[in-house]
Amino acid sequence: MGKKTQANVNKNKEKRNARKQEQRRIADGMSSVNSANKLKDLATLCKELLVYRNNELEVEMYIQRVTELDKNVLQWAIDLTERNMKHLYETCAWGWNRDRKVEEMTDEGAWYLVAREKKGTLLAFSHFRFDMDFGDPVLYCYEVQVEAEGRRRGLGQRVLSVLEKLADATRMRCVRLTALTHNPSASAFFRACGYSLDETSPGKDEAAHYEILSKLTENQQGGDATQETCPLSDGMKAVQVGNPQ
Repeated sequence: MGKKTQANVNKNKEKRNARKQEQRRIADGMSSVNSANKLKDLATLCKELLVYRNNELEVEMYIQRVTELDKNVLQWAIDLTERNMKHLYETCAWGWNRDRKVEEMTDEGAWYLVAREKKGTLLAFSHFRFDMDFGDPVLYCYEVQVEAEGRRRGLGQRVLSVLEKLADATRMRCVRLTALTHNPSASAFFRACGYSLDETSPGKDEAAHYEILSKLTENQQGGDATQETCPLSDGMKAVQVGNPQ
């Protein structure tokens, strides 16, 4: 074997340091995810956003684990997802499988943000989770679904704002989501709200029917991020679909 040069020694040292830094980064991310999932009351992290008023619409929101969610509310969420998403799933490579969707929506790691009119009418929900995804601690948004009577009133945007606040407060890197490419109104909505193509999104030659979008939390932007305004309405039937069934 040839004698090691100082350049090779330095190069190997840099590689070791880079590996250690990456291991620390992943360990810190896992710690943040575990801490977030141990929280008992997420509402305290975003309570100023949980009441929403727009003209005659008065909405209250609450957050619960799927294991604590009222069965009737969970059934409504499943049914709304099917009403909004079934056709879109059927017209892409994934296809629609209700059993697999129910399994996804009832996973023990699922959290639910539920929006209801002050009189009690359920209007919208988001299914989300705190998880490690491609080595990043993220708040992964699996669903944002809005009833017809709740659309075009800024409710979808407010739901995203709550998720973004939660992600920032729990030290996640970003809010990440999967959107169907043949649902262009949803893609336009997310982009208008500050979401962009994520580095983990597959190339069009790999998966032409979906893309991964994300929005960094304020703590990842150096604390100088400003609140995005979303000029588009949330009037689309379905704004979001999560992992493939």
